[in-house]
Formats: sequence, structure tokens, C-alpha cells
Amino acid sequence: MESTHTLADLRAAAQRLWPVETAESWDRVGLVSGRDDAPLTRVLLAVDAVASTVDEAIEWGASALLTHHPLLLRGIHTLAEDTAKGALLARMIRADCALYAAHTNADQPAAGVSDVIAKRLGLQHATPIVPHASDAAIGIGRVGDLARPERLADFAERVAAILPATVSGVRVAGDPDRAVQRIALLGGAGDSLLDHPAVRGADVYLTSDLRHHPAQESIELTLATGGPALIDVAHWASESLWLDGAAEILAEMLPGVEVRVSQKRTDPWDFAVGSAAGAASAAAKGR
Repeated sequence: MESTHTLADLRAAAQRLWPVETAESWDRVGLVSGRDDAPLTRVLLAVDAVASTVDEAIEWGASALLTHHPLLLRGIHTLAEDTAKGALLARMIRADCALYAAHTNADQPAAGVSDVIAKRLGLQHATPIVPHASDAAIGIGRVGDLARPERLADFAERVAAILPATVSGVRVAGDPDRAVQRIALLGGAGDSLLDHPAVRGADVYLTSDLRHHPAQESIELTLATGGPALIDVAHWASESLWLDGAAEILAEMLPGVEVRVSQKRTDPWDFAVGSAAGAASAAAKGR
């Protein structure tokens, strides 16, 4: 079936799924470039707007690239093509390929970034860590329970199994034999919630981009007074799980439009050297 849709229809569908009003106040979501009356035939979904995904979108003849991360999250003052963002936007505009971002507004709802991870891990009765002011059923992160306790090491293996492989893999801080059942998680960068009561009350906190000092302080507090083990996964990997479901529902809402997920790995790291095995690392720390 040939598409009669326009970019305005993609904006309307995205608004129904991920209302821009539910994004965090600091976020920059919605249409980045493009015009509403442009024909919409193909939409490519990706976590990031980078050279590889822009190349893929243009080569496929996509009418729009829908990404999780906003290209223009932080202010810029030029679109000169000797800058990275200027070059990407200029190429997309010349190719008549629009750019749309659904970021923290896609983190919040059912079937959002964190909710998808919770479902893939089998969490029961998962609720937001930070409910949204407009609706307590949606919000940032999820906290819920496994059907039965598991060893931390076994749970970490399950986390690794649901995520695409990355150079950094899955990093764990905690006793591998610890029994865990209450799980808090946040897709993407999550050290801002390390002190949240729902996180401190969990057996494990699963997130990305944990920095040295906040993670170290959290573990020291856990040793002193109790708290979660930490599982740190690649940022791109944690957010990539959302894309397939988002593509499927967009295709249903926009019949005749081809919607697919980019197969490009936009995790920034290419290789690692000198990494220690988990057992050796634990032994060195005296655990």
C-alpha cells in the first residue's frame, strides 16, 4: 500500500505515543528539522543521530530519522558544515530527510525505555522510580520484583543476554553470590538517582554511565548500612531495546509507511585492552 502520509502524521503519532509535555524541563524533543507537508514514506529509528545512522537514513531514502537522543540538546551557535552537527543537519536537509527526537518523553510511558527493560527482565509490579507530576503511572525508571530471588551473578548474566554486545559489556559491583529480587533500573545515565529511596531500598540498581565517585560512595554506603549492588551497562545498549517496539507501533499507526530500526551500533567504543576478569577483579578488591 502506497503511503499518503506526510511528516505531520509522524509528528501526530509521536505526540500520541510520547507527548512532548512529559519530557523533562531541560530536554529538547520533537521535530528538529523538516516540514509538515513533506511526503512520508520511510522512517528509520535509531538511538543517535550520528554519521553512520544519517548515512543509513539517506541511503535508504528515509523521509525521517527518529532518534532517542536529541542532536541539539545543548545550544549551538552555528550550522557551519565544518562542525559535526552542522554537517549532519545540512546533509539531512539536502536529502529531504527530517529529524525527530523522542528522549525523556520516551523514557516515561508504558513501553518506554525503562519499561521495556523491566519487562524483558521479568520484573513484576514495576512502577516508576520518579512518577511524573501529571500521571503517577508514568515516570522515570522502574522498580519491581523478580518472581524469585536470584544470585547477583546470574541476574547480571541475564542482563547481558538481553542487551546487544558492547565493548564495555556489563559491569557489576557487589557480591556475586548475593541473593537479589528487588530491582531498580533506569535506561540511560542514572547516577543522579543513586540516593533515591526506591533505589537504596532495592537489591540491585541497573543503569548506565555510573561515574567513579558516585558509584564508589554508593557501594561504601551499601557496605555500611545496606543498599543495592550496582550493574552498569552501556548507555546505547540500554536504550536500544526500546526501538523495536516503537517501530512496530509506528508502523501500525502509519499504514503504508515503511518503518525500520537501524542496525548500526552507535556505542562510541571500538575495543578495550587490559580489562580484568570479574573473578580476578573481585579477588583484588578482597571480596
